[in-house]
Amino acid sequence: MKSRRDFIVNMGVSSAAANFAFALPSLGWAADSGVQASGKQRVVFVFTPNGIIPEHFWPDQAGDFGIGKDSTKLKRILEPLEPFKDQLLTLRGIDNKIKGDGDGHMRGIGCLLTGVELFPGDVQGGSDTPAGWSMGISIDQHLKNKLQSNASTQTRFGSLEFGVMVPQRADTWTRWSYAGPNKPVAPISDPYQMFEKLYGQTQNRAMMASVLDDLTDDFRKLHAMASAEDRQMLDQHLGMVRSIEKELQNDLEHAKANADVGHAVPDLPPNVAEENDNMPKISRMQTELLVNSLAADFTRVATVQVSNSVGNPRMRWLGINEGHHSISHEPDNNKKAYEDLIKINHWYAEQIAHLAKRLRETPEPDGDGSLLDHTTIVWTNELGKGNSHTRNDIPFVMVGGGLGFKTGRSMQFNHQPHNRLLLSVTEAMGYPETSFGNADYCGDGALTGLV
Repeated sequence: MKSRRDFIVNMGVSSAAANFAFALPSLGWAADSGVQASGKQRVVFVFTPNGIIPEHFWPDQAGDFGIGKDSTKLKRILEPLEPFKDQLLTLRGIDNKIKGDGDGHMRGIGCLLTGVELFPGDVQGGSDTPAGWSMGISIDQHLKNKLQSNASTQTRFGSLEFGVMVPQRADTWTRWSYAGPNKPVAPISDPYQMFEKLYGQTQNRAMMASVLDDLTDDFRKLHAMASAEDRQMLDQHLGMVRSIEKELQNDLEHAKANADVGHAVPDLPPNVAEENDNMPKISRMQTELLVNSLAADFTRVATVQVSNSVGNPRMRWLGINEGHHSISHEPDNNKKAYEDLIKINHWYAEQIAHLAKRLRETPEPDGDGSLLDHTTIVWTNELGKGNSHTRNDIPFVMVGGGLGFKTGRSMQFNHQPHNRLLLSVTEAMGYPETSFGNADYCGDGALTGLV
């Protein structure tokens, strides 16, 4: 009896009710502020590693893609995005100019969303000097802070950090999101752990209700045996239990209503282990959790980190037995490695296309169009090309309408610092800045021509 009573006291009624309330669009921050779903803007940053094959990635020239049977075909790597050409934007000629400590891969990932140098440290890369964490906040966490500081744009989580087969270690190669200087944010690579973060307390409601039913019966049995003074105390506890039961019942009713409008809790396949050959399954599981999180307005900012810088998954499902990073170091005249790298990056593009598809087929809650119309996917990489380790022509591919950029086209820039693109993103989200990251690369402001 005591353990059950302790369970209730420790659980805390108001805390449980509040946590679930924030999970529901009808009860969360947005409802309190009166903000309309049609005004929501969302951005999802997606990382894949080890550079690309430029000749089979970039469109031949800048300009409109064109839609329909006479449209220009995308190159082999980007072919999976063909159905989304009307909402596709490719940006070539944007360079990561950040120098300083760390090797090319470390500065590639650690400076990608921060736009600033790495601290000196003791993590030794393949060359150059050792390095530590980034010196600044990343764009995703910057936007999180801005959105969370405004009652009309606050969400339950502020941001969500997804991973797909990110190694279970913490170093400069495995982190690209930073809450501030020296504050890396770890992605959640286990879909079941992410599910628990998103829905765990919600899933425990029914169990709690059952425990409370038993408590009510126990109190009634004790009532007949207790003294008049003790009965008064029991009545107070019984009243408390009934109050909790009422709040739980309201929560369960809201949960049912929430599911009825398309925000059902995703159903994950069981027992999918975090191991190399399950990477495709894990990618799809994380995509479902991400799409549901955006639909439920758990967050409007997310990152998806696939593997890590120098990531070395073996994509046996593509008939490739060697590790990705190892293959990326091969010279271009190694025809097999060259073809394998095209296949690998094509597979990454398929994951972006699947995310875009799921967003496009999910209606914008209480608004116009689809989630994709109000969300921009920003797909990027730490290198422009793997075997040269260049950070020029960093891949930046955008899909969706969340940032309000003009899509359906390819743009060509003349080696502009990627800090200017970060400025464009925060400006498009309604928070213009004069600099982001290293101010030396921000003098010309946000990139022109995107809107």
